[in-house]
Amino acid sequence: MVAIHVTHEAVEKMGGIGAVVAGLVTSDDYQRVFERTVLIGPVFTTDQTGAERFGPDGEVLYSSIDGIDTGGWAEKFRPVEQAYEVGIIYGTRQVSDGDSTAPAKVEVLLVDVFNCNRGRLNRFKAELFGRFDVPSDKFEHIWEFEQYVRLAEPAWEAMRIIGARSTDVSPVLPVVLFSHEYMGMPTVLRAIMDERADVRTVFYAHEVASVRRIVETHPAHDLMFYNLLASAEKTDKGFEDFFPEVRDNFKHPLIKAARHCDAIFAVGDFVGQEMRFLQPGCENVPVEMVYNGIPSAVPTLAQRQESRKRMMQYAGNLLDFKPDYIFTHVARPVLSKGIWRNLRILHELDEQLAGQGRSAVFFMLGTLAGRRRENDILRMENDYGWPVRHRHGYPDMCNGEEVVGDLFEDFNQHHQAARVVLVNQFGWESSRCGQRMPDEMTLADVRMGTDVEFGLSVYEPFGISQLEPLGAGAICVVSNVCGCVGLLKRCTGGDMPANILLGDFIRVPAASTFADAMRIDMAQRDAVETAEAKRLARRLTDRLPKNDDDIAELLQSGSALGQKITWKRTVADYFLPAVARMWE
Repeated sequence: MVAIHVTHEAVEKMGGIGAVVAGLVTSDDYQRVFERTVLIGPVFTTDQTGAERFGPDGEVLYSSIDGIDTGGWAEKFRPVEQAYEVGIIYGTRQVSDGDSTAPAKVEVLLVDVFNCNRGRLNRFKAELFGRFDVPSDKFEHIWEFEQYVRLAEPAWEAMRIIGARSTDVSPVLPVVLFSHEYMGMPTVLRAIMDERADVRTVFYAHEVASVRRIVETHPAHDLMFYNLLASAEKTDKGFEDFFPEVRDNFKHPLIKAARHCDAIFAVGDFVGQEMRFLQPGCENVPVEMVYNGIPSAVPTLAQRQESRKRMMQYAGNLLDFKPDYIFTHVARPVLSKGIWRNLRILHELDEQLAGQGRSAVFFMLGTLAGRRRENDILRMENDYGWPVRHRHGYPDMCNGEEVVGDLFEDFNQHHQAARVVLVNQFGWESSRCGQRMPDEMTLADVRMGTDVEFGLSVYEPFGISQLEPLGAGAICVVSNVCGCVGLLKRCTGGDMPANILLGDFIRVPAASTFADAMRIDMAQRDAVETAEAKRLARRLTDRLPKNDDDIAELLQSGSALGQKITWKRTVADYFLPAVARMWE
């Protein structure tokens, strides 16, 4: 078969979707089923030029933008480029999951859609509305929407040119066309219009963007929404009945159109329920549970101890004391990650740790402004003690980082045994994070050297990041709305090891009807979070390793569970069976 993935991460792994694509395509089982993999996306202004567009391991075979043609492709692509008034770039690149698996070679096809044939585009938009109820005229001023609509037709035609789909006179291998989130849906809908028997279409639901916005903006966040979801399932009401304002979200009509696909792949149990809630009456659409995986590397006890020692040394260099425990959270510092919940738990732990004569340092690693220059990092470090202290404005806190930075500063002013540090930089080595970081440090030390990884999100479709330190023996504190919890329960039968500590921020017995759920407010959420923080702090205190034997025991139990949820296992157990069912 041929796998075609439409994604904004066709050239570079930038986030969760890129991690998922990398986990899939580097799997041996995936490669045995799919003979070819093609990644498709638009050309972005940040793309490199010429032969370097696909990275150091990539090869550009054709680019009308750069005047490259190494195999007579111009004659084949030119009719498509002229018809749609676009440019095309085609070639190959290596994809790696950053683990011990070998990189996979994939094809990449980019379309420059900054120009377009307006007549053809408008006819396509009319078909999108007439057949799939997608009102392009309402959102065409939003480039995030418009560029993916423009991508659809030339991308579909270009697939034929590279032999990735059949024609009436030239049959090829069966094709599975994956829309990763809303971005690929216009291309998928174009394929559905052709009604080809050798093509299956999938909406890969890494989240439900319509739901995310509601959960993030409502004062009660997940407490309100998931109680509403539970009660609304007993009625015939759908998402738009409760939140009609979602119709103004440009992603919403494209996600709703997923009901026309052959299958919906949901990365978590709640995502599956949310997709059903989005479109009641579409019970015939297969919603498959296709969980993500995590990297499979397992460190030795010696490696774990060495990384832990380096993390403690870095904390000591920053704060003038070496802590007994390292806590971490690797994530973008955005509202959905529930970072204030981490601080609530640390607040409860502060007194308990002080009573034991122990201490902890919590590192939050994430940025909303990309990689800072080395000179700027050194200047901030020397001038005012970055990353322990921060200032508003680039090159320091900006783009929303200010909220988290201010919370951390206030926390440190009122606590002693537990201290918090925001490292708002991309990367984890001394050349990027300053002279106080040990020279030998790498990002692997964050994953292998932490005692606790937080992930108490208010909205988290799966949550790869909060499980990545599991194989190194960390305690992963995750909220039960995270999609990864469903996978963990399936692998353990619900009997979780000490490495997994679940937070429950959605338990409100009084919310028995959807009307009750809709009335849940910030005060109720605050009460639930306060009580849950106390409970989690008590449990965490009991589980924190007290000696080397405890560390070794957590490493053993964490790595055993981690090996059950690797990409190799999830591809074999969930992804490929779901693909096979589409052809039955």
